[in-house]
Amino acid sequence: MNAIGRGARGFNDEFMEFLKKYQVIGLAVAVVIGTAATKLVNSTVTDLIMPLVAVVTPSGNWKTAVLGIGPLKFLVGDYLSAIIDFMIIALVIFLAVKYLMKGEMGKKV
Repeated sequence: MNAIGRGARGFNDEFMEFLKKYQVIGLAVAVVIGTAATKLVNSTVTDLIMPLVAVVTPSGNWKTAVLGIGPLKFLVGDYLSAIIDFMIIALVIFLAVKYLMKGEMGKKV
C-alpha cells in the first residue's frame, strides 16, 4: 500500500475512534431529540397552558403584557411565558433522568 492509502486509512481509524470515544453520534441524536422536544414543549405551553392562564387573567391576552416605567417597556408577559417553558423543560428532563437512573440502579444490584 502506498503512503497516501496508509494516511487515509489512518485518518479513518482515528476519526472512528474519535466518534466512539467522545460518543459524538449519541450527542448528535440528543441534540435532534432535544430540538424536537423543545418544539413540543413550546407548543404545549402556547396551545394548551397559556389559553388556560388567559381565562384567569383579567385582560385575557397576558402574553403581550407590557410593564411601562417611564420610557422603559418591559415585556413581562413574554418573560413569564419563557419561565413557564423553562420550568416544563426542566421538569421533563428531571423525570427522564430520574427514570433512566432508576433503570441503571436496577442493573447494578
